[in-house]
Amino acid sequence: MSLAAATRSEVTKTFTTAGWWILALVLVVYVGSSAGGLGFILAATASGNLSDAGTGMTGVDGAAVAGITYSLAASLGYVFPLLIGTLMVTAEFRHETLTPTFLATPRRGIVLAGKVLVAILLGAIFAVLALISAVGPGAAALAVFGLDTALGSSDTWAMFGRIAIALILWTIVGLGVGTLVRNQVAAIVIVLAFTQFVEPIARIAGNFVDGLGEVTHYLPGAASDALVGFSIFGTMGSDPNVTAGIEWWVGGLVLAGYALVLLILGHFVSWRRDVS
Repeated sequence: MSLAAATRSEVTKTFTTAGWWILALVLVVYVGSSAGGLGFILAATASGNLSDAGTGMTGVDGAAVAGITYSLAASLGYVFPLLIGTLMVTAEFRHETLTPTFLATPRRGIVLAGKVLVAILLGAIFAVLALISAVGPGAAALAVFGLDTALGSSDTWAMFGRIAIALILWTIVGLGVGTLVRNQVAAIVIVLAFTQFVEPIARIAGNFVDGLGEVTHYLPGAASDALVGFSIFGTMGSDPNVTAGIEWWVGGLVLAGYALVLLILGHFVSWRRDVS
């Protein structure tokens, strides 16, 4: 089977199941509600209509508030493409649908390449949904308080492009995790534990432990934030140097490196083993 045929097969398997659109729906609700609520608070504070309460946002221009709010598409939304990438593989191991796939396509590298291409497509879809969910409510909140939505700025649109790249890379990272860790429950637990607990704690600790901050800049979430250029974590004080540690393009290369290493490890450690 050719790469084109393998990719068509992966498209069919992915988009005929409910997993991808359920995660997409949750992403829209989660990012949209977060961007609307946070955007309202930040815009109200920056415009002086709400007490600063020590946030340092009073008098901040609309472009900065817009960047923080719009970047929620990545800083909060990244976990969803990460999960769908993981499920693309682990669901097949769990239901043993890879068996007929490998019988039809003995060259397993072709199958994995097809999955990577579909992961890129899924990442792009999730990126569009995340951006719409963050930008729509966020721009509305800025407009209500008379702040610049920054939608006419080329820098804002460049950030949108970097967000899309970040979410596509996160999907491939998830694919690598799923390829390496066959058990679906274990893979999901690892993904959630690392992204929601281990890395955030490490990044907070980096603010207090000498030398640790230089290391945490290269964790996947920090690299993603650097790539995007804005992050709510920097605003809330958990990692004030989130974009100062490494350049955006270095962050992109680091995140891409994680995706590549996980795929290579998964291919040689797990992917070539017997399915059952």
